[in-house]
Amino acid sequence: MQKSISGFSKLSKVEKINWLIANHFGNNKQAKTVLKSYWNEDKKLQQLHDEFIENTISNFYMPFGVAPNFLINERLYVLPMTIEESSVVAAASNAAKFWLTRGGFKTTVLSTEKIGHVHFTFKGEKDTLRNCFETLKPQLLKTTAPLTKNMEKRGGGILDLKLIDYTSKMPHYYQLEVTFETADAMGANFINSCLEQIAVTFETLSKEASNLKGFLPEVIMSILSNYVPNCVVRAEVCCAVDDLSLEGHFTGNKFAEKFIQAVRIAEVEPFRAVTHNKGIMNGVDAIVIATGNDFRAVEAGVHAYAAKSGQYASLSHATLENNIFRFWVDLPLALGTVGGLTALHPMVKFALELLGKPSAKDLMQIVAVAGLAQNFAALRSLTTTGIQKGHMKMHLLNILNQLEANPAEKEQLITHFKTNSVSQRAVFEALKNLRA
Repeated sequence: MQKSISGFSKLSKVEKINWLIANHFGNNKQAKTVLKSYWNEDKKLQQLHDEFIENTISNFYMPFGVAPNFLINERLYVLPMTIEESSVVAAASNAAKFWLTRGGFKTTVLSTEKIGHVHFTFKGEKDTLRNCFETLKPQLLKTTAPLTKNMEKRGGGILDLKLIDYTSKMPHYYQLEVTFETADAMGANFINSCLEQIAVTFETLSKEASNLKGFLPEVIMSILSNYVPNCVVRAEVCCAVDDLSLEGHFTGNKFAEKFIQAVRIAEVEPFRAVTHNKGIMNGVDAIVIATGNDFRAVEAGVHAYAAKSGQYASLSHATLENNIFRFWVDLPLALGTVGGLTALHPMVKFALELLGKPSAKDLMQIVAVAGLAQNFAALRSLTTTGIQKGHMKMHLLNILNQLEANPAEKEQLITHFKTNSVSQRAVFEALKNLRA
């Protein structure tokens, strides 16, 4: 029977592991061996990882790969990608190579504003609250001055403060909506600190306001939003339609026609749109993770953006006009290149140096390109050879490892499957025959 425990976080790492092994693994020494095999031999580096989160007992490794040949705004990049899915880095690399000789990727940062809210209730008259807010607004902004001073030196700060009436959706519910510019920081801690200070000041000054007639605002919470529809970047590719010809498959016009139809399906069909956008996020998340940014926040914000029309739809779009093929994506990306893990994790530092120590705006553009490249590669496969041919080729090594193939067997079977279709069953049978 499993036991609960009090004060677990106060135990040493070894004590935590011993408790887990005794109570959840039947004192299986192999489980402890697995945990310890992922510890870093560099004790200083291991301590750094231990202190990222609470109750650390080991490390969880993810492959760190690179995708070369990305021409972005006339500059060549090698993109760092941290992901476990076998075909992602190869697909990104193939898309980069395809567009390298067709003008590369072009990007534009459309906006960089982020938003946070003080959520509160007020049961008095709306006009009374509005008048009180306008009176208090300068003081609410002034109270954040000690917090915004350093951010303002870097070109950021608070851009606006508004009162939002949400009483039509929920009785007595209002917001103080604050718009921020956070320069090269993602800015979550900065934003939340400012919001909490505004909330405290708002409640304090409201008690002193004579025109509220006894009705006082009650703050429910103060928190940034990971939905950033005003922090958006566009990545695109375009070329003459004849340059899209794929030898052995289609003319440029036929390929463009099928490709645009595939995108259009994702624009109108939510079931397809979810998988379509997941492919975009394969590229996005891989770089977001590699550069120490919050991929959960990015995922949540991007998918909310995909549903901004009221129906979940494709994030990317494609057209063919005057014999010019154009393919683009708009993504809301709140990213940072200073603060957080960027100054601590050695591999994050490596990734940012590989990208030339980009600003937050630069990183937004690079990440959007990775998403567009991934989407292009997936749609090209879907509309020509089918997704499984390339995907299963890349998955071959995973299958061989699952079947415990030795190095010699792997070498022979990799050669065999260069000209044969890959499936779990096919690999099993081929390995069985080889061993026989």
